[in-house]
Amino acid sequence: MNTNNLDNKTILVTGAAGFIGSNLVLRHLRECKGVHIVGVDNMNDYYDVSLKEYRLGMINDESKQSVKNSNGNSWKFERADIADRSFIDSLFTENHFDIVVNLAAQAGVRYSITNPDAYIQSNIIGFYNILEACRHSYDGTEKNADYKGVEHLVYASSSSVYGTNEKVPYSVDDKVDNPVSLYAATKKSNELLAHSYSKLYDIPSTGLRFFTVYGPAGRPDMAYFGFTNKLLKGDTIQIFNYGNCKRDFTYVDDIVEGVMLVMGKAPERRKGADGLPVPPYVLYNIGNSNPENLLDFVDILQQELVRAGVLPEDYDFESHKELVAMQPGDVPVTYADTSALERDFGYKPETPLREGLRRFAEWYKEFY
Repeated sequence: MNTNNLDNKTILVTGAAGFIGSNLVLRHLRECKGVHIVGVDNMNDYYDVSLKEYRLGMINDESKQSVKNSNGNSWKFERADIADRSFIDSLFTENHFDIVVNLAAQAGVRYSITNPDAYIQSNIIGFYNILEACRHSYDGTEKNADYKGVEHLVYASSSSVYGTNEKVPYSVDDKVDNPVSLYAATKKSNELLAHSYSKLYDIPSTGLRFFTVYGPAGRPDMAYFGFTNKLLKGDTIQIFNYGNCKRDFTYVDDIVEGVMLVMGKAPERRKGADGLPVPPYVLYNIGNSNPENLLDFVDILQQELVRAGVLPEDYDFESHKELVAMQPGDVPVTYADTSALERDFGYKPETPLREGLRRFAEWYKEFY
């Protein structure tokens, strides 16, 4: 992709030690010129912190390589929480961010049922702090020839917002008023807050609804990772809804490609007939548009784990799986309509599931 419109930008990436965040930073360091990236992550222990440290190590190595290549890129990491208002305010004062990518969030549907506080802190209060900082980035800019405030806020939403939506594939034009988990409700809240701030303060903002992201060094709480851990230990894996769930699995590189395309093209600021700003606000789905049955998915996963040498050739897969009822907060199907992304950027994720799981299995073998 052409990264010229991201060159020489000062970029904030929250959740930078996370799965998507770390891959996004790596892509910038490898492909852009003159970018100054500040990463923020609170490094919480929702899952194995060593995985987050491993990702940061990869970024630090790439940053050193970037210096060697003299491409003018820089990387700085801050271990902090976006729910800390004073930290966020001082961060924005010290750095004139052109683009803000908010990926920091408490993730996971099931965890939100037992630990709601974490979701309110990070996904609501944290996101509000980011919005306020973007708003105040415009203060005094009319007297500043060099900095005009945040050009574009890009933030992570989720396919979870579609809840019990029965129409498939899911379109960004669908009503999403039936969340089935607190996690989904916080993501819908993010979209509403961003819309109101875009309207009130003319902040160009883009929300991205991600569909079941997977790949190397991913989140251990995701099904494919958890299944692998259990199969390796000889435990039984539970496949929910008796194997009748379908998921639109999206490979992490495809997600990052979509995020970078979106980052470089902010929604246009314009005035409506009333002379007031029309909210420079847009939403996109980023998904593979190809839902896979969970049973088929697990079968491909175990084949690739055998191929990579994670599981033995004679592994008795059938005796290690159990079909069980649906879990609270889950939905039977996710399926992305990506026509808006294709229309505006000519882009559609398309990494085949087997290829993506093969890369994961090979990484897992190497890492563990």
